[in-house]
Amino acid sequence: MVEHLFTRFWEQLISRPAGPLKFRFVLQPLVATFFASRCGLKDSREGKRAYFWAIFVDSGQRLQLLQDGWRSVGKIFIFALVLDCVYQIAVLRWIYPFEALVVAVFLAIIPYLLVRGPVNRIATAMRKMAARNSTAGRIC
Repeated sequence: MVEHLFTRFWEQLISRPAGPLKFRFVLQPLVATFFASRCGLKDSREGKRAYFWAIFVDSGQRLQLLQDGWRSVGKIFIFALVLDCVYQIAVLRWIYPFEALVVAVFLAIIPYLLVRGPVNRIATAMRKMAARNSTAGRIC
């Protein structure tokens, strides 16, 4: 019984990118990446740590960081959830909530988490390099 559920779960997940609404497998991660980049640049300007790392290290700010991240990616996550439910109704003729959650996490949350911190670090490094170059060219 459990093996059948697991097999069905993976077969249905694997078939999604080839079925209807396949554009969302490109579009939603791109939108999540856009918002993550925007937030990463803001983090860099404000001198904050890399987002994903700060969630684990800074327990005093963890709730605030999670709320900030949810404000940025929450709508994308909900949209991914709704689109997967539409896909399930159209193709599978049933809604499997756990599968919809897994797909939404992979299309919205994971790209956001993977991009926001590195954008912050790259922007911070570029800012520091630009500051060094501008001060190195000055004549005292």
